[in-house]
Amino acid sequence: MTDKNAQHQKRQQKVKAEVDKRIEQAQTEQGILQVITGNGKGKSTSGFGTVARCVGHGQKAAVVQFIKGLWECGERNLLEQVGVPFAVMKTGFTWETQNREADTQAAQATWQQAKQFLADESLDLVLLDELTYMLTYDYIDLDEVLETLANRPKMQSVIVTGRGAHRRLVELADTVSEVRNVKHAFDAGIKARAGFDY
Repeated sequence: MTDKNAQHQKRQQKVKAEVDKRIEQAQTEQGILQVITGNGKGKSTSGFGTVARCVGHGQKAAVVQFIKGLWECGERNLLEQVGVPFAVMKTGFTWETQNREADTQAAQATWQQAKQFLADESLDLVLLDELTYMLTYDYIDLDEVLETLANRPKMQSVIVTGRGAHRRLVELADTVSEVRNVKHAFDAGIKARAGFDY
């Protein structure tokens, strides 16, 4: 074995020992609350990828979509075919509706459906897509959301997506990822594409 290969093997053995130790220490069995936030593209896409992973393991998932309900959704088209229930706000983007009262009513109705999912012990995963906007605009009460998330079934995982996640939501979460915007095709005038952007 060359010196370079021997050094590489030694480094990797050390990494493996550290990883194995952390795996051995991580013995708590519970659902995970993950927040995917930030200004970059890919938050909802990541959430839907986890829903697909869940279903691929023969588990049960449900999706709640705030804001984007008027757009055709490739993920919804696919996942409904395999039995994933959806609750959809169906008002479209808030800058298009420009009606706070109607948006609040729609958000509240959709949140009531979300609460049913968050109380259902048979669901392994619930995706709350774009929920952060509902909290930012005060369409849904933050304290109620945090209490509902904290009191969900012990083994149920939840993913919350959207920009500007509230500090208290971040504190409650087990895992938080921030997607940073480096470059976006839309900024160069490139139109959103079915099958890629939605």
